[in-house]
Amino acid sequence: MLRPLSASEILELWERGVGRSPVEHGLLLLQAAYPDLAARDLQRLTIGRRDAALMRLRERTFGAPLNGLAVCPNCAERVEIALPLEELLAVHAGYDDPPALSAEAQTSSLSVAGYNLTFRLPDSADLMNASAAPDSDSARLALLEGCLVEARHDGQPVRPADLPEPAVEALTARMDEADPLANVTLPLTCPACGHSWEVLLDIVTFFWAEIGAWAERLLREVHVLASAYGWREADILSLSASRRQKYLELVGA
Repeated sequence: MLRPLSASEILELWERGVGRSPVEHGLLLLQAAYPDLAARDLQRLTIGRRDAALMRLRERTFGAPLNGLAVCPNCAERVEIALPLEELLAVHAGYDDPPALSAEAQTSSLSVAGYNLTFRLPDSADLMNASAAPDSDSARLALLEGCLVEARHDGQPVRPADLPEPAVEALTARMDEADPLANVTLPLTCPACGHSWEVLLDIVTFFWAEIGAWAERLLREVHVLASAYGWREADILSLSASRRQKYLELVGA
């Protein structure tokens, strides 16, 4: 059963994640959420299944709602947004907890414009491989090469780089349809100028930013209480958040 991260786990994750990529941050969080699952299996979760697990972990750790800020691209007004994690998980009920690992090796087929494509959905390993590419076009091709099991046209094999753009677009749309939580966009309207646009919900970046903020806060609390009482870090972190706050109030922090 998924449980919230403890204070000591938050600090450990934050320390282990220093200098690592967002994809690695997501995997660190998954390993903390599901310690009984193999790291390789977690790496092979589709991006939507990964993000569903992280949404659940975030809610259990920090509660709801998840509030954020966006900047209007038209007038630069700061717009508050509430991210509907509970609603997203309720709508897309097929994302199990714990995630169903047996689904990750499945392949699907698509026929478009005379091309027959066999593919699987992207996972964290694919994202890490694509992130090593020198530019966005190379990253897109790397992702396509990783997920495309086979491509044929008139019975002849076709390299991913030689697929026409309509076929690639159709394949991308089918992947989004099959793994809807992998690419969630939120509609926004600016209250100042009325401009409407969409923002991508990046749960890994959002969650990790919260982990960093909490880690900084915990370190300050440890410093104050250790200085005041001479307690060890482990003893301070084992206290509940409410009890730590009471002690901080007593020492005037």
